[in-house]
Amino acid sequence: MKKSFPYILAACSALALVGCGSDSDDDNNNNGNPDPGTPVVETPSSIALSLVGRYSTGQFDESAAEIPAYDAASQRLFVVNAEKGMIDVLDMSDPAAPVFIDTLDGGSVVTDGEVNSVAVHDGLVALAIEADTKTDNGAIALFNAADLSLISSVAVGAQPDMVTFTPDGNYVLAANEGEPSDDYQVDPEGSIAVIDVSDNANPVVATADFNAFNGDKASLVADGVRIFGPGASVAQDLEPEYIAVSSDSATAWAVLQENNAIARIDIASATVESIASLGYKDHGVEANNFGSGNLMDVSDEGTVEVKAWPGVRGLYLPDAMASYEVEGTTYLVTANEGDARAWGEDDDDYWAGDASKGFVEEFRVKHLVHSDGFDRRADDDLPPQLRELAAGGLLNHDTFAYCGAEAGDAGDCRDDEVLGRLGITWTMGYRQNADGTPVMFDADGNEDAAGDRIMYDNLYSYGARSFSIWDEDGGLIWDSGDMMEQYLAGDDCMLGSARDIPCKDFFNSAHDEGDQLDSRSDAKGPEPEGVALGTIGDKTFAFIGLERMGGIMVFDITDPEVPAFMDYFNTRDDWMTEDAESVLDTIGDLGPEGLVFISAEDSPTDEALLVVGFEVSGTTVVYQIDQMFE
Repeated sequence: MKKSFPYILAACSALALVGCGSDSDDDNNNNGNPDPGTPVVETPSSIALSLVGRYSTGQFDESAAEIPAYDAASQRLFVVNAEKGMIDVLDMSDPAAPVFIDTLDGGSVVTDGEVNSVAVHDGLVALAIEADTKTDNGAIALFNAADLSLISSVAVGAQPDMVTFTPDGNYVLAANEGEPSDDYQVDPEGSIAVIDVSDNANPVVATADFNAFNGDKASLVADGVRIFGPGASVAQDLEPEYIAVSSDSATAWAVLQENNAIARIDIASATVESIASLGYKDHGVEANNFGSGNLMDVSDEGTVEVKAWPGVRGLYLPDAMASYEVEGTTYLVTANEGDARAWGEDDDDYWAGDASKGFVEEFRVKHLVHSDGFDRRADDDLPPQLRELAAGGLLNHDTFAYCGAEAGDAGDCRDDEVLGRLGITWTMGYRQNADGTPVMFDADGNEDAAGDRIMYDNLYSYGARSFSIWDEDGGLIWDSGDMMEQYLAGDDCMLGSARDIPCKDFFNSAHDEGDQLDSRSDAKGPEPEGVALGTIGDKTFAFIGLERMGGIMVFDITDPEVPAFMDYFNTRDDWMTEDAESVLDTIGDLGPEGLVFISAEDSPTDEALLVVGFEVSGTTVVYQIDQMFE
């Protein structure tokens, strides 16, 4: 069921306009504004993006431009440059030509530390700094945006991966992800640092940890929270990724990406109040409750085929998250990227069968349900933990009969053009007893306690290829379903800064090579990763960065139950050159990571802007938000 969306022109002449700016110049009618001298912010009927300017590091595929943050007073951008492990400070006074000023070095606070994230509030810059040994404690450092001087720093938990201010500026929050070491010998606890910065020269840190949930593992798993790290407690297994905060600065929510869950935190007491599983979406559904379907393309064999796949379920596993308020209710917006656990994947001992040296959960369907069992992949890509579970896997032949599955035989479901190359997690979907142990089958598909096969009733893939809106308790309000892939595969979608390259010719392409049609369909598709929200007039808009296909999708989310598509803009101009690095000066922008909305009030141009860090092309790009009025 193919969906199409109206193409929104970036040019102001597309519709009858009041003006292309965010602020009206007419102060004669202030519509009840108590200050007649304050410009009235018009509410656009629709918006679109246009390219203003970019800053290029000249570094390809080195994550040299990741997370941007903006300080209005100094008109400076602060951009995470992971290749340097520092912050690039850019002069944004002329958005058409951002200019490099200096760097902020996390190593000045933590020896050999690397900056993971940055946030800015009223001239105060907060850096999240990871220790050289990532399982050691990191730090949050505070700098002055105007003169770049270090004000203070505090130690936090392991691997602070994202940092943000509360809206009132009184607290800095950091998501301490606490990933295990690559050999899985050290697994620190995940946590949320709650730092009182009301006196920024003397910050005070409290830690919202998950130790209170260590006795609740069984109930959390039963609710759908993914807790499966070998030997890990709940607190060790939970890995905070991203944080959103309520408008009253009282409550925060942290995405636990690999756990497919969201934690709710009381900021004043630095306490985790609850953990909610996000569940899954059924990719066999052709028409969902949100005006689209849950279809997807699962094969990278070069044929674009967005269709239903009964028995396949998508785990949301969001990366970025943002919050906004509608009539006193907070809603959470997530970019459902997907992420698998993969530790020890470069360790030969792990692949030789030493389960203590890592944990890799991703496996292709065709290897999972091969009639010869798992041992054919030994010393290659067979996770030893999977081999400990069983000697082979089977597909439920009732659920997967549509692709030829029979008792003991996966049939054509294993074909590369069907489900064969789809990456799924082997940790979920197989039939289990009440105590969580697998129900065993013989090789012919008969239930047999003495058998050595497990039966997969469902297959769980990574990411939902969508963005979602949730309520404060993690209940799903709306999901974009298959809108993204349907649009990218359709006739209305155009790529390039001139919007003249058909998207469907490069559908689900990789972000670091040329002419890679369909190469990401077996993985996470367009891979929505970043999200920023912006309010213009009475409307709230969501800007969603697609990591692999690239580009930014824009939605009007003013009504959280009925969002509306606005625009898609992808400023990659060269899609054919096989070696993308060789044309770095002209290729455009690849791999959007972080986004920041700049209101017209704070903008150097008095126009609302969007700034995006592109980690593959190493570019920081400024877009104007063009507004149309009926």
